[in-house]
Amino acid sequence: MSQTTATEEFTVTEFAARARSWLAANMPRLDPQHPPRNGRDDEGAWQRARELQRRLYDGGFAGICFPREYGGLGLDIRYQKAFDIESDGYEMPLILNVPTFTICCATLLDTGSEEQKRRHIHAALRGEEVLVQLLSEPSGGSDLAGLITRADRDGDSWVISGAKTWSTSAFAADYGLLLARTDSTVPKHDGLTMFLMPIDAPGVTLRRIEQVDGTNEFCEEFFDGLRLGDDAVVGEVNKGWDVASRLLFHERRAVGQGSEFASGRGPERTEMAAGDFLVLAADAGTVDDPLIQDKIGRVLARRMVRDCLVDYVGRAMRTGALPPAAGSLIRLFHSDVTFLEVDTATEVAGPLGVVDGDAQLLRVGKRYLSRQTVALGGGSNEMARNVIAERVLGLPREYAADRGVPFNQVRHNRA
Repeated sequence: MSQTTATEEFTVTEFAARARSWLAANMPRLDPQHPPRNGRDDEGAWQRARELQRRLYDGGFAGICFPREYGGLGLDIRYQKAFDIESDGYEMPLILNVPTFTICCATLLDTGSEEQKRRHIHAALRGEEVLVQLLSEPSGGSDLAGLITRADRDGDSWVISGAKTWSTSAFAADYGLLLARTDSTVPKHDGLTMFLMPIDAPGVTLRRIEQVDGTNEFCEEFFDGLRLGDDAVVGEVNKGWDVASRLLFHERRAVGQGSEFASGRGPERTEMAAGDFLVLAADAGTVDDPLIQDKIGRVLARRMVRDCLVDYVGRAMRTGALPPAAGSLIRLFHSDVTFLEVDTATEVAGPLGVVDGDAQLLRVGKRYLSRQTVALGGGSNEMARNVIAERVLGLPREYAADRGVPFNQVRHNRA
């Protein structure tokens, strides 16, 4: 079945059968004894993901929920879920899900020009492009709309000056969605523009950030004389907050594992299965402890609740029963479940989680060091609670001293 010629109608059951047959003939099976290189800070893993994505595209199974005119199959989420079940146990390009497909391509689908959608979504589905988001700034904190990276008009070009940080996987990317300030004479939300920029463009300096657990997936970027044309604008000039809001909607769904644009499941989703917990307990000598057994059971039960919540909220947002902001519900609950899982694994491993590398128990301790990231991705937990309170429950907005004030009149870190 070719990606470009698959136009016939078929049921979910027929689609699953086709996927089962194609996967068995074309995709490598996972070997638990020799797992693939899938670290997000590993350049070889990204190249492998591109190759696997091309296989999916050539086989007719890339972008199941993306429209046909942009290289996808134009099918609904039932088909994607069926494919995910069939692909379990096979090596898949999972690191392309976030942020390329579930965040960046999804945002372009909603807000990009026809040319941007046809070019970049299609290229990503072929495995030819990786897209990332360039949003957070060194001085910005959690106030995304308060960013200070500038895009100044110069003839037919925009000249970008500033910096971004904590950009997920930017070192492996081809393009980035860059939010910059194009008008400082209006309130902060009204003077922003989103650009789609080549990562390797002149005027861009990229550096990788080493984290406390030794990985260096995240990056920082410095812009000095970066020039972009009008064709790089996503949406409208000075309407970048509309694009950013849609991007955050997709990001929160992706972080909460509720996006229809994610494909496959496997080791990229670092959740521990019930068997993983039992192996960990056996290695740590705590497998017969009833208290440990109870703690493991709580994790698995909470995860079942989360999966049901994802399905419920996802359906409600698609039908309009819940607003788009409800994506923060699954984003927040996913963070809660991940905290419980990581904390429980650390309790199961005990002191061996920080000193014993023989049975990979040290990996438990290293994961604990980075557990806080799940409370920050897609906006902090506190921001998620604000979104739920104000935009889902309709509670009054928090006071903000800079609301309605032109950005160039807002005080910035000085008396």
